[in-house]
Amino acid sequence: MGAGIALVAARAGFKTISFDRSHDSLEKAAVQSAAFLDKSVARGKLEKAKRDSILASMSHTTETAGLAHCDLVIEAVFEDLAVKRELLGRLDAVCADDAIIASNTSTLSITEIASGSKRPERVVGMHFCLPAQLMKLIEMSPGILTSEDTFSAAWQWTKDCGQTPVKTQDKPGFILNALLVPFNNDAIRAVEAGVASPADIDRAIKVGLGYKMGPLELIDLVGLDTQVRLCEAFYPITLDPRAATPPLLRRMVAAGLLGRKSGRGFFTYQGNSMFGA
Repeated sequence: MGAGIALVAARAGFKTISFDRSHDSLEKAAVQSAAFLDKSVARGKLEKAKRDSILASMSHTTETAGLAHCDLVIEAVFEDLAVKRELLGRLDAVCADDAIIASNTSTLSITEIASGSKRPERVVGMHFCLPAQLMKLIEMSPGILTSEDTFSAAWQWTKDCGQTPVKTQDKPGFILNALLVPFNNDAIRAVEAGVASPADIDRAIKVGLGYKMGPLELIDLVGLDTQVRLCEAFYPITLDPRAATPPLLRRMVAAGLLGRKSGRGFFTYQGNSMFGA
């Protein structure tokens, strides 16, 4: 997700720095990003000179100090409130006071995440859709203490990147996941109940409802382990039984069937390219 967001920013002409504790993860993301842009050039969607310019504007670091001069920092760590709060505290120590800190959370409260920062008025929700480098929608969510200036600046940045922002309230799941988490779980339960095969369930959704991607294919793309985290974040807040983690999902994650990232989930995959490459 972070690699996709970095591509969105770099394509729009912004100097972009990706941070991760793992150097190997950063190198992998760099290779995937280059391959994605190469495919865009091969398809005639991007000039080679523009491809070179985008890659030249992208760098990475394993130290939070490397983000000291960023005007906007977008965190895209997994859905764990304590981890996100801790990261915001570390960003407070290195980023300028007027830097905007955005969270890519898809289920957690922006206000609660912002409580990890000494400047919650500079924290805003900015939920990109997966895969970020292909999808245009961004759910923009102010926390209780988010200032108007912060929200307006972040909103304008998304438009400068060629994205389509929509404003949501700081509610569980915002718009998309409030609908998708229960819906995707229903598809998993249909597989477990033997209603139909994953391929036929996805085919029915795509042909019958006009979706470009079926729910089980989407879960494989997001990651089955991520779907578990979404359920664990969403269900305690809403107490919606449809948001509770399906037993089949837990068994598949325990078996290491995580989707595209592991090569197998509800479907089997080959290669390790970024989606769309």
